[in-house]
Amino acid sequence: MPHGRNLKLILLFLFLCHLPACHQQEQIPSSVLLRVNGRTTTLDQFHREFSRLLASERNFSEQRRKELERSYLAQKIDREIILDEADRADVRIPAARLEAVVAQNLAEYPDGDFERMLEEQHLAVEEWRGQLEDNLRIEAAVKRLAFDRIQVGKEEIATYYQENRTRFHRPEQVRARQITVATEAEGRRVLGLLQQGMAFAEAAEKHSRSPDAEQGGDLGFFGRGEMPAEFDQAVFTLPAGRQSELVQSEYGFHIFLVEEKRPASRLTLEQVHDEIAAELLEAKEEQAYQEWLQTLRSQATIEVDWTLL
Repeated sequence: MPHGRNLKLILLFLFLCHLPACHQQEQIPSSVLLRVNGRTTTLDQFHREFSRLLASERNFSEQRRKELERSYLAQKIDREIILDEADRADVRIPAARLEAVVAQNLAEYPDGDFERMLEEQHLAVEEWRGQLEDNLRIEAAVKRLAFDRIQVGKEEIATYYQENRTRFHRPEQVRARQITVATEAEGRRVLGLLQQGMAFAEAAEKHSRSPDAEQGGDLGFFGRGEMPAEFDQAVFTLPAGRQSELVQSEYGFHIFLVEEKRPASRLTLEQVHDEIAAELLEAKEEQAYQEWLQTLRSQATIEVDWTLL
């Protein structure tokens, strides 16, 4: 999809990319649970796919399992509807594109893990590839059939900016580094190292107990109220380039270095143009997708044997 962010398709369909569904031939005949425009899913197939989806979730009640099962069935119906529409529209994936995605997925498995996954899932390589291809066809079908005429104009972006100006107000911000230690004595010792010329980032990496120590204590930019009150009182009163004395909080003892300050300002239309465009496009695509899928649902022939569940 254009920005790879917005579709519920990611939730509804592409989650199977790494948990491939199984379409192998049944050794023992299984009852048909679902028919969508002639596309059938047996009860055994459905249970295998659903079990894979919940493989990492062990503790849930029977009632919760039934709720998840019905939710998955609804997603499965939508998936089959779109694949059927992709067949009608002759949506195909070029061989080179498929091979590239296959290679990309294989690269995510360390040596031997891919074969181990196939064995554990009782899957053949071609079955895994087929599921991957189905996911790509779904994505391509949505792009071509639901999103083909969607655009976001400059006037729409400007109007949105004018109607939401308060959203683009940026408060006063400061960028600071910190060193966090457990005791006052330890803090005094680190202050002494800094006074002797040790670089602040180096001291943070060697002596700070905060998770940001690996980044030299860099806290990035933040505004008032985003950090504990003791942080704000220290850093917002210091000019850029200045270091604080020892500051105590419930997390320990801190030393701060203010690196940069940004005054309060309002972001211009040019600064937020792409952000607004992406947001408006996402909203339009979501609406178009839901309307398109609802139309397909209304035209589909769907049969579910509820007695099997």
